[in-house]
Order: sequence, then structure tokens, then C-alpha cells
Amino acid sequence: MAEHSVVGEDLVTVGRITTVYGVRGWVKVHSFTEPMDNILQFSRWWLAAAGQSSEQGQGAGGTANWQPLEIDQGKRHGKGLIVHIKGVDDRDLAAQFCQRDIAIDGSEMPQLDEGEYYWHQLQGLQVVSQFEGREFRFGEVVRLMETGANDVMVVRGGDDGRERLIPYLPGEYITSVDLKAGQITVDWDPEF
Repeated sequence: MAEHSVVGEDLVTVGRITTVYGVRGWVKVHSFTEPMDNILQFSRWWLAAAGQSSEQGQGAGGTANWQPLEIDQGKRHGKGLIVHIKGVDDRDLAAQFCQRDIAIDGSEMPQLDEGEYYWHQLQGLQVVSQFEGREFRFGEVVRLMETGANDVMVVRGGDDGRERLIPYLPGEYITSVDLKAGQITVDWDPEF
């Protein structure tokens, strides 16, 4: 499973420009891709409007609140990534691009094997438990988090309004994912 979030009808957030690097227009990038430098393989980046987060961009109708961004160089640097924005050779000019989300067209994302999903595909799905022959509605996946051992779905709402952390372990706790129906079926005790 890979982490990304949907920002519009066609765009998926894959990272964020965090701060400037040096004095010649380079910026640091926090990548949500695995491995992190996979973000450099996408041919066209979109940058969120200043002051807009990816959550504000949802439902924006594709690229309405996004501007195209051309990168002419990018590389690993220490534990992170740095990129050079085409035509930007000044630190002050580069600062205008900081603290903004980076998105790509969803059609550029690699196809996954059957039964594998990107995080953005699971967010917003309804979670239903089929525990010991009873059905219980847990609510919707509000986000996913990486714990090291496995990914965990944060599920909120549902029949009792509680927030639950459910390990994303297909074949163990996750019995089915139906993207068309918008539902994940789990084998999870409602008492947890």
C-alpha cells in the first residue's frame, strides 16, 4: 500500500515543498512516495495555490486551484530530496514555492497488482465489521498511518461514533475491499 491523498478529480498529492535550500533556487521536498525519490519520476508536477492545503483542494475539479510546476533538476540530499525549479535562480523567488503541496495527475501513477491499493483510494471508504456473524458499521477511513510493522486505518463515526485504529492486514483483519461500493469489510471486534 502506498501513501497519497486525492486533491481533486484527477490530481493526487505526492509531496510538499518545505523550505529553500541554498541561494540558487533549490528547494527541499518532503516526498510521500516510496521510495522517496520516486517523486522525481513524474513528468509534470502541480503546485497548490499559496495558502491551500490538499484537503482544501478536494473536489476542486481537477487543476482549478493548482498551477503547473516545472522541475529541471532533482536529487537525494542527506535524508531528503532537493529540486531546482526551472527558471528560478534566486532564494527569495524560491521561497514563494515553499509550504505548498505537490500533486501529479493520477493517470501517471503506476498500476498496482490486484488487491493492492493506494492510500488515497481507501480514504473515505465505509468500514463494516462482520464479527462473529454480526454486522457493525464503524464509519469511514479518515486517514492511514504507517507504524513500521504495518499500516493502520483510522476509522471514525459509525454506529457508536468512536474512533478506531484497525491494522490494514488483508487476509487477517481486512476481508474485502470494494472500491465501487465504497466499502471495506473487516473482521474486527466492535469492543476494540
